[in-house]
Amino acid sequence: MLFNRRTLLAGAALAAAISTSASAQTVWNMPTPYGDGNFHTQNIRTFAADVERATSGALRITVHSGGSLFPHAQIKRNVRQGLAPIGEVLISLHANEAPIYGLDSVPFLAVSFADARKLYNASKAILERRLGEEDLQLLFSVPWPPQGLFARKEITSIEDLRGLRFRTYNPGTGRIAAIAGATPVQIEAADLPTAFATGRVESTITSAATGVDTRIWEFTTHYHDTQAWIPRNMVIVNRAQFNALPQAQRDAVLAAARAAEERGWEVAARETSTRTQTLRENRMTVLEPSPSLRNGLLAIGRTISSEWETAAGADGRTILEAYRR
Repeated sequence: MLFNRRTLLAGAALAAAISTSASAQTVWNMPTPYGDGNFHTQNIRTFAADVERATSGALRITVHSGGSLFPHAQIKRNVRQGLAPIGEVLISLHANEAPIYGLDSVPFLAVSFADARKLYNASKAILERRLGEEDLQLLFSVPWPPQGLFARKEITSIEDLRGLRFRTYNPGTGRIAAIAGATPVQIEAADLPTAFATGRVESTITSAATGVDTRIWEFTTHYHDTQAWIPRNMVIVNRAQFNALPQAQRDAVLAAARAAEERGWEVAARETSTRTQTLRENRMTVLEPSPSLRNGLLAIGRTISSEWETAAGADGRTILEAYRR
């Protein structure tokens, strides 16, 4: 039944993208991984509305939130294959495919929004080149708030993580768990409440925004505001289906994408303080990391940074030299 549903949706999306209907309307189905309350999803719904308005309804983007059309891990592949013309993914989810996808999640490389923007600018051309090799085009990229450590107790050092079931969501967090001696468990954000409630996980590094979205105070007690890195999502489009649009519609999509990117960065910065305050209001203990924990995380960050630079080769050196300038 699931296969039939996806096949029908994919066929409808492809037919809409390449044919002209009686009403001359093209409909794009857009899978996204996060729920409707998440600021990324809200930003994308505004983007879709901007596109529909700018094209006088000739191009309509139907947003399928919360992984309801495709699971998160399948979105990029399905956009590449044309089963969905457009989609949103966490960039670092695909770090095993190419080093460029893991750059924004290297711990302590960029821990402020200003530095994260500099890193994005330094790496954007290489990110776009890699996506182009996969017949994809980058439309825009929006950050998450900085990543912190949630647990059911205070974590005072890296050693306290040893043996804990640690939720991971990309190869980078899996590597942190491995170095720290924790037990990695791959869990999507939407499944966090169930994972904590059933004991599948006992700790996680994620943003305060995800913490609020999942009501994480019902399952954990402590938030360590480590500000370890600022990961980003990206909205990508199938290049062939994008190029099949009339020029005016392509221009409308690109203009809406530029607006969505700027709006998303502004909202992410606001979310950092407001969502952390929401954690406090729900009686979570919000802590600055102890010197021992911070030093341990910094050591892990140096290891992962060195590994990333080696794997990225000449492209990595080009990016880091531009970023450090």
